[in-house]
Amino acid sequence: MNRRQWIMIGGISLLALLAGVFSSQWISQTGLASDPSIKAFFGNPWQTPDGKSANSENWRAKVLVVNFWASWCPPCVEEMPALNKIAQEYATKNVLIVGIGIDSPSNIREFLKKTPVSYPIVIGGLEGSNLSKQMGNTQGALPFTVIINSKGKSIYSKLGKISEEELRKVINSEL
Repeated sequence: MNRRQWIMIGGISLLALLAGVFSSQWISQTGLASDPSIKAFFGNPWQTPDGKSANSENWRAKVLVVNFWASWCPPCVEEMPALNKIAQEYATKNVLIVGIGIDSPSNIREFLKKTPVSYPIVIGGLEGSNLSKQMGNTQGALPFTVIINSKGKSIYSKLGKISEEELRKVINSEL
């Protein structure tokens, strides 16, 4: 190949790299949950994996970390120990983590037998997936975390695995 062909290949490669970088940032972008979506979240008739009703009114007036997850999602499972640790650490500080399982009740029950957590888990199913999208999850991917302050306003959202450090930073800014 001559010099001109190498320059052309290099230029095309650079353009492809830049397109990939910019599109990946666009794809993983999430928005903050709107007030109507938060209202829908609190108004949803949530059920625990054992079929009992979960009263989401008890979740109000707290810093609420809402984590959409599934048992078949490796990054969801990987972040659960950090979520559990934060849930225990901040339990007396008006902070609550709630896991919304986008899975069947039986799968969630089986999963929780092997991987118990101290924070509430409720069944999301198809409605939970739709609600996740309404709350800013433009891709519909998991895990997806939304943090709602004690006044009921969305202050943070993250598509993908959340770290303990990220979670602490946002929670501490609201306490």
